[in-house]
Formats: sequence, structure tokens, C-alpha cells
Amino acid sequence: MPLPFAVRAVVLSALTLLAAPAGAQPATDDVIHLFNGKDLSTFYTWLVNDHRTDPNKVFSVVDNVDGAPAIRISGQTFGGLTTPDEYETYRFVMEFRWGAVTWKPRANRARDSGVLIHCQGADGNTGKSFNGPWMRSIEAQIIEGGVGDFLMVQGYEPDGTRLSPAMTASHTLDRDGEFVYDPKGAPRVFRDGDRINWSGRDPDWTDRLGYRGAHEVEKPAGEWNRLEVVVERDRITNILNGVVVNVGTAPSYTRGKIMIQSEGAEMFVRLVELHPSTTR
Repeated sequence: MPLPFAVRAVVLSALTLLAAPAGAQPATDDVIHLFNGKDLSTFYTWLVNDHRTDPNKVFSVVDNVDGAPAIRISGQTFGGLTTPDEYETYRFVMEFRWGAVTWKPRANRARDSGVLIHCQGADGNTGKSFNGPWMRSIEAQIIEGGVGDFLMVQGYEPDGTRLSPAMTASHTLDRDGEFVYDPKGAPRVFRDGDRINWSGRDPDWTDRLGYRGAHEVEKPAGEWNRLEVVVERDRITNILNGVVVNVGTAPSYTRGKIMIQSEGAEMFVRLVELHPSTTR
């Protein structure tokens, strides 16, 4: 008899962490606190049209959210908080929860954000005019019902060449023909805007505000979630609230900046840590 989904996910989580190399979890003294609890000085902002200015305070620090300081991302304008430095192998840890505010064109759609890793190229290169919201990268998706999905985010070079990361994942197809991570599935190379759904994503997912599927690992809106992205040279693992939800191997990008997205929904972030094994 196959294990129930929740049990299978926890077992997979334990096995993956045991298999991780020692460098994936360095000593506490090595932790880089990307949010210092006071300001946003460890990032720069990038927004469509406003670029490195933020006239509407899309990004700010709130003194007290559930008893502690937090970054507020309003979601009003698409863009992100970006690290000035590039990183290679590390464990990225972020604790977040959704707020109540949403904005057009996603006002009535699933709350949406994400963490972009291995960001490469110029700011805004997801738009051919370099006024796009993001950079080409591998995205650990944060969206209601889909936290932990992988997306291959394409971007442009100044000469107009469009480039995309690629990554392999073991997968099955759900009844709608969408790719779903399955450690026992067939390997496939994903690229050019492809998405790899997390292992328990509901095939009935719809893009509506407040969506929750039958096997959610994400907590209900308003409760805190812990997302970990374990980045190794040959593997990237998404862990949500202690459960491994997605794994990719042989990523074509192995270093780059990190960006936390603003994408139409208010989100609070109270912890952003980087546990590096190698940083540049």
C-alpha cells in the first residue's frame, strides 16, 4: 500500500536532508542575515518604471508584525528586493505570511510572490526594453496553492538574444497534463518558461484569491510559513514548513543574485537568512 501523501512527504524530507552534503548547513556563525530587523540596506529595490527608486514605498520595514519587525512588500508594483552580491551554494531561509491587500491586475487572483535565485544579467531583463520586473533566473514560486513550484524565468541580453535557465526534474503528469514533481517519475529537462509543480499541487488549482488545495503544506493566509531553498551545484531543493516539495537537478545556472518578488499581493517577511557554503 502506498504511503499517504503527508507521510511520504515527511519521509522524503528526512531522506533529502540526510543526503545533503555537510556544506549545505554551515555553522550558525556563518549565517548572513539578509534582513537585519531594522532596514533594507542589504538589498536594492527594482520596480517596473521606477527602477531603483521606490516612490510608493512598495518595500518598507514595519516595527511590529505579530510581535517582531518585518519587511512589508505591498505588491502594488511588480519588481523585487535584490541582493547586490551573487551567491553560489547555500541554504536560503525565509519566513513569510500574506497580508490582506491585493492590487490589480491580481486583485481577485491567488496571492503571488516568489524567490528568484541565480539571477543573471541586467536589472529588468525579463522585458526586452529592460523595464521588466525581474531577471532571468530559477524561481522558487510563492503563490497560494503553489508554494514550492519551480519556474524557468527567461530574460534578454542587450543584443536581443533571449536566454533561459534549464534544470532537470523527475516528474509525472497530472490529469490536466501539467508537470508535477515526483521523485519516482521520469527525468525531463525543463527550460524556456517551463513550470514544475510541487508534488502535492491540486490538479483543480484555479487562480483565485484564497485558493487552497486538498493537500496543502502552505499554512492558511495570515499564518507564518517557512520556505527553505537549498542550493547545491547539482541540485536545488524547495522545503516548505519542513516538507520537501520539489527537487531539481543539474541546473544550468549555478550562481547569481537573489530577488524576493513584489507581484500584486501584500506579504510580510520576518526572517531572511543565508547559510552559505560558498559565497562570492
